[in-house]
Amino acid sequence: MAALSGGGFTLRSMTEVSDDVRWLSDTEMVAWRSYIVSTFMLRQRLHRELAERHDVSLIDYEVLVCLSSTQEGRMRMTELASMLGSTKSRLSHQVGRMEVAGYLRRVKDPDDRRGVTAELTEAGAELLRTAAPTHVAGVRAHLIDLMTTEEQLTMGRAFSRVLQHLTDLED
Repeated sequence: MAALSGGGFTLRSMTEVSDDVRWLSDTEMVAWRSYIVSTFMLRQRLHRELAERHDVSLIDYEVLVCLSSTQEGRMRMTELASMLGSTKSRLSHQVGRMEVAGYLRRVKDPDDRRGVTAELTEAGAELLRTAAPTHVAGVRAHLIDLMTTEEQLTMGRAFSRVLQHLTDLED
């Protein structure tokens, strides 16, 4: 087992303290740490490219993508928060900033007047049209093109399973 240190103890000493924990093997630790660090760095890189070229954050871009994926260009705030893995409160602040910028607007849900939807504006749709090629090029250069088709299929299956598991826990 790797001797990782931090907080005045090593991973080896942690296993001595609690033998009932199923600690990660070296292989598992490499998989976990590679995933965590690379995901963080990938999101930072994609954010930087969008911000520098289009003055839009990655998370704002993701909101625009979600809204554009619907036929009407709008989505209930609760559904949007769920799709983004965000809280309603955090999303509300983000949507407020995007609304001020003119990329979307909040309106009463036409199907349920108690609910609120976020609706893509023409300015938001235009921003998405101009930023999408930059984002897709980044995803290709920094992830997709670094893998074989078989690795992409494996990754898709693995993370679809993780996503389903986490979704089931929410229900």
